[in-house]
Parts: sequence; structure tokens; C-alpha cells
Amino acid sequence: MTTLPADTATTIPFFPPDLFEDDRDLLLDVVRDVATDPAQRFILGERTTRFEELLRTDLGAEDVIACGSGTTALTLVLRAMGVTTGDEVIVPAFGCAPLANTVLGVGATPVFADVDPHTLVIDPDAAEALVTPRTKALMPAHMFSVMADMPRLRALATRYGLRLVEDSAVAQGAVLDGRPAGTWGDAGVFSFVQVKSFGGPGEGGVVVTGDVELARTVRMLRNHGQDGVHRFRHHLIGLNSRFDEVLAAFQIRRHPGLARRLARRAEIAAHYTESFAPLAARGVVPPPPGTNGRCYYVYTLLAERRDDLRRHLAAHGVDSHVYYPSPLPHQPAFAHAAAPDGHWPHAERAARQCLSLPVYPHLTDAQVERITEAVLAFPA
Repeated sequence: MTTLPADTATTIPFFPPDLFEDDRDLLLDVVRDVATDPAQRFILGERTTRFEELLRTDLGAEDVIACGSGTTALTLVLRAMGVTTGDEVIVPAFGCAPLANTVLGVGATPVFADVDPHTLVIDPDAAEALVTPRTKALMPAHMFSVMADMPRLRALATRYGLRLVEDSAVAQGAVLDGRPAGTWGDAGVFSFVQVKSFGGPGEGGVVVTGDVELARTVRMLRNHGQDGVHRFRHHLIGLNSRFDEVLAAFQIRRHPGLARRLARRAEIAAHYTESFAPLAARGVVPPPPGTNGRCYYVYTLLAERRDDLRRHLAAHGVDSHVYYPSPLPHQPAFAHAAAPDGHWPHAERAARQCLSLPVYPHLTDAQVERITEAVLAFPA
């Protein structure tokens, strides 16, 4: 059995309290710059435009539209696609609430498909079995450290004439078969909430699309239906989902370090996966190895004795986190929309067994090794 380091007095947090410690001066600088800019433009200004252009170049995308959050990005896309009452949108049964609440928010019905038992992303076969004449869109989500099977899902959407909305909120920097996350669908979204791979000190998101008309509509919808040229002329019933100039300036200045931070996350994840592979026989299963279609926002194990493992790690000074302890169709807010005879065994298993470990880029090698050894020391 692996021997743990003697010093476990200081807990390694799951959410690091010093996430932006190295960027303190940068943040103060951009707040001052925006606040004292003679233009006095605090939302949707030239910094937001430059940030959109930066990401457009980064992704090789036709258009990028910055908005208030990843959740409202999904809402804007669904509304721009005309998804509404009477329509169905196929979504994963396991994942974050916006997968269901954005669909319900536009008056449509989320139809829950089970997930792959190992990768935890939507199962394309399960999704295809749910297609009906009312199905308007397919909305897969990349989960934890694995992208959904976008080639199969793209083919599925094309075969049935469905719109494909790619929830890539957690997957910035991930690439599948040479194609970046966020660019596989008719539209994709990213989130910049603090703990995401390219998180900032507040809310924010973007819509990524190659559909010119969709982009035009999303731009109007994010700003109360205005076209950005004629102020106070409202062409559509829109939302307030406008991007903040402070966040735009902050993200532009931090962007050069993104590749390095992503590489460090990938390095930590690869070390975990290699170290934990032998634990499968003991009921602790790491995510699939490799780099194709991988994103390292969160590193998540499947553990048959999840709660015991979590207590074990806490006793050895390692904080962990349980994401999504209930499948979406079992949530009180969404249960009414779920098929009464529905069964989602892999989503239900994931909700029982998922446990996420720290994987943020400024973990030291010593901390990574301490986390690894704590997991390895978990008794069979």
C-alpha cells in the first residue's frame, strides 16, 4: 500500500481561493482603465469587440458573440433557432441544469437521453432512439474531461434535419479530430465563470457559429433586440445578456497564458489517469486516457464507494467535489418534462459514483503527488 506524506495538516482545496492571485495587479489595472476611459462604455464596447475577434481567430470560427453567461448563451441560441412551444430538444440526462432549464425557458420540452457509462457524455444511439417529428434540436454537452462524440452527433443531426447546439461550456481548448470544441454544431457556447478553464472574475460566455443569420439574431437578442446601430430601436424581444468591458479586457490580457494553463491541466490529468488505471479492479475508474477530444476543466473518477472515498480523501487533506448528485430527469424542476417510463441507468450510476479531484494549473507537483497517493491509499 502506498505510504502517504506525513504532512496532511493543510487541506488541498478543490476550488482554489488564490485562483486570480497572480492577476491581482492586472485586474486592478483593467478596472481603472475601463472606469477612466473617456468613452465611458462599460458593456459591449471596443474591448468586447477585440475579445470576440481574438476568439474568432483562435477557433477559426466565422463569428463569436460575447454575452452575459454560458446559460444565456444557450438561451440566445435556442431562441435564434426558433425553438419554441411544441418542439423537443434532446439533451443528456446527466449534467448541469441549463441543459434542461434553457429548453424549458423557451417553451420547448427537454427529452433526456442516457449517457455513455464511461465517458459520461450523451450516447448517440440513445439520442437517436428519441427522435420524433417534434424534435427540433440536439444539444449534447461535453462533460468533465471528455468531449461528446461530435462526429456521430453531427451525422445524426444531419440525417434527421435537426439543429445541433454544442454545449462546450467546459471545453475551451479541447480539440477532437483536429477540430476545436465549440465549432462542431450549428452553434456552440463557452462559459467564462471563474473556475472554467478560461474563467474570469465574473460571469460571461460566448456563442460560436458559422451561421451568419443566426449570429445576427443572437447579437440583437443579447441586447434587448437592438441591432447595435440604431439605439432604442428594438427589432426583437430580446434579453439583457451583454458582455462586460472589464471582463473583456481581463480575458484579452490573460489569453496568452491559456495554452500553458491548459497544458498543465492536461499534464496533471494524464498523471492521475496513468496512476489510477490499476484501481479499476477495486471499483475506482478514471476517465479514458489520451488527448484527442479531451478537456481538463474537471477531473472526475467513478467510484463504487464514492462517499467512502470522499471521506478518505478529506481525512488525508484532499478536498473533492460531487457534481450533479441527481440526474436531470429526477430534479424537481424538470421531472414533469421527463418521460414517466424513462430509465437512465448510466446517468443514475454516474450521479451515485462521480467524484472530482483538484486539477487546477497552479497545483504544485508535490500537491499532485499527495492527491495521487491519497487516492491510491484508499482501501479496497
